[in-house]
Amino acid sequence: MNQQLLAKTFVELADNLVADFDLIDFLRLLTDRCVGMLDASAAGVLLADRDGKLRVMAVSDEQVRLLELFQLQNDEGPCLDCFRTGTPVIVPDLTREIVRWPRFVTVAHRSGFGAVQALPMRLRDESVGALNLFRATPGPFDLAATPLAQALADVATISLPQQRSSRRSTVLNEQLQTALNSRVLIEQAKGKLSERQSIDMEQAFTALRGHARSHNRRLSDVARAFIDDSEPLPGLGA
Repeated sequence: MNQQLLAKTFVELADNLVADFDLIDFLRLLTDRCVGMLDASAAGVLLADRDGKLRVMAVSDEQVRLLELFQLQNDEGPCLDCFRTGTPVIVPDLTREIVRWPRFVTVAHRSGFGAVQALPMRLRDESVGALNLFRATPGPFDLAATPLAQALADVATISLPQQRSSRRSTVLNEQLQTALNSRVLIEQAKGKLSERQSIDMEQAFTALRGHARSHNRRLSDVARAFIDDSEPLPGLGA
């Protein structure tokens, strides 16, 4: 494991925990670093909205985004089980779970994944989401890497703004709901940029993210401006 990258990752995550941090960009950083450090082929983060319904918030690439969406649409898969139980779901070989998740396993293999571990994102007794790590080849997961992945999930969970009431706890407050809505804007902007510049969706996201960072702006604000064509955005063709 790259110890320098590990230290850099925790510093980067801590640096993002400011009052007005960009949650979408923060979670994408988390998925990217999980892939870079934890022998994962891809990673995704699912978070629950106010009604307890999971949403795809961040992914390391487009392939895993489609797989995460498939889980949600078909109500089947390890990430859903992890969220519902609040406990890790570790599957070194997906072929052994064909009876448990027949549709998910089939699509996961078609997408190039042979193993998965889903780690809960919890606040006290409340599940708020899951960090999901996918690997192309089956086989045991690194015993040292799993606790580290859970630690990264815990750091991300701490960052989520929460709201508590005396009668019941809510999963997400208004700020997090705004982030969920921003995810929709970003997907729309990715699609528009992909078509305009004849690039794939991942390249479109990288371009939008790069523009936001280089101009010290929130990713969702750049996405909105690009969709509306409301201002010049050098490098994005707007």
